[in-house]
This record gives sequence, C-alpha cells and structure tokens, in this order.
Amino acid sequence: MSVLTSLLATCLVLANPTTEAGNGKLNVLVFSKTAAFRHDSIPEGQEMFRRMASAEGFNVSFTELSARFTDEALAQVDVLVFLLTTGDVLNDAQQGAMERFVRRGGGYLGIHAASDTEYDWPWYGKLVGAYFLSHPAIQKATLHIEQPDHPTVSHLPKTWVRTDEWYDFRSNPRSSVNVLMRIDEATYNGGRMGADHPVTWCHEFEGGRAWYTALGHTKESYSESEFVEMIRRALRWVAKR
Repeated sequence: MSVLTSLLATCLVLANPTTEAGNGKLNVLVFSKTAAFRHDSIPEGQEMFRRMASAEGFNVSFTELSARFTDEALAQVDVLVFLLTTGDVLNDAQQGAMERFVRRGGGYLGIHAASDTEYDWPWYGKLVGAYFLSHPAIQKATLHIEQPDHPTVSHLPKTWVRTDEWYDFRSNPRSSVNVLMRIDEATYNGGRMGADHPVTWCHEFEGGRAWYTALGHTKESYSESEFVEMIRRALRWVAKR
C-alpha cells in the first residue's frame, strides 16, 4: 500500500466511526469515570452491558481512563455510553475528540449521573440535554410514556410504576430534545420541577444522536427487564441501527 493510499484509508476511518472496526459488529465504549459522587451500582451497570453484548453479538469495552478520548481511539467506536459518570472527567483535548466523534455521526447514551457531569463544558450540556440539580430520597413513582411509538420505549406500559432516585434538573430540556418519558410529581415526595418533569429523552445532535435517561441509580435497575430492554433499544437507536 502506498503512503497516499494509507493516508486516505485512515481519513475514511476517522470520518466515519460506524465503520465497525472491520468486523461488522457494533462497537460500544462504556465510560464510568467519577470525579465526584460514585454510585455503587456501576459494577451492575457494567455487567448489564456484558450480558447484552453477549446476547446481541456486539463488542463492548469499559474504561475510566480519560486518555481513551482521542480521535484515533474513538474512530473505532460507534457508541459512547456515559454510565453514572460525575464531575469533571475530560480535559480540553479530550473534550475536543468527543465533539468530533459526535459530529462524525457517533452515538451518545447517558445514564442517570451522566447529567451530573462536565458542568463547565457547555457543549456537553447541550448534548446530554440538561444538568442535574437535586433529588429526594429513593422512592416509588409513576412515569408516563409520552411517545409510545418511539422504538426505545415502545415496549413499556404507557404508565410505568417503578422505584428509583428521581432527578430534578437545572432547566427543562423539552424545548431542545424529544421527550420520551416524564415523571408524575404527584406520585412521590420531593419533586421540584412541577407538572412538566421530563426524565428520559433523545435528539439528533450535530450529526450524531444522543439519548439520556435519569433512571438507573439503583443496583436493581440493571437486572430489571423493562429497563434493560430500554437501554438495549437506545444503544441501537443512537447507533442508527
């Protein structure tokens, strides 16, 4: 192979993170670095993705190393999962690599504390949709599916009752995202957003796709069939599969 041909091949890979690393499989990178509160459910979340990868036949890797966020490394990834990340986890150069990953068509999936991450990076705030503000005690509440035909939530009952830690957000993301699910604050104590309280949403963003859910604080979430199926479908949606 000539030098010019080699350079062209490299550019094609960098231009399209859904190249699938030459093996025809979806490639998922699960990032769970924490610089603030650390959830004890991270291992359960990782195990969920291992089981899912085995059943679905995709590749999954796990990291808490910010150094993995380079153009070269992310060119081998189709979907970035921010699993219970918190705080300032990426430097300026790593943030730039992630921005380019999304603009090349890469998928982003954020779970729970992904919205409690990178408060000083406005681009990330737009990607995830809203930043975490506060939460009351873990308790049972009722969720309403707003778009029952959306492929990531179409398997769920239109009214879904479950137990979790319910996030309030610094702003309501509805004007900039596609809200899939909201929580009924009349069914639990301590909600601060009122009648319109989104908890799961998605959107097309700068060439890629982003999907976020505030659900997933508890260890039990990651073996709950409806929740696991929602994440499986979300992976496929953000990967444009």
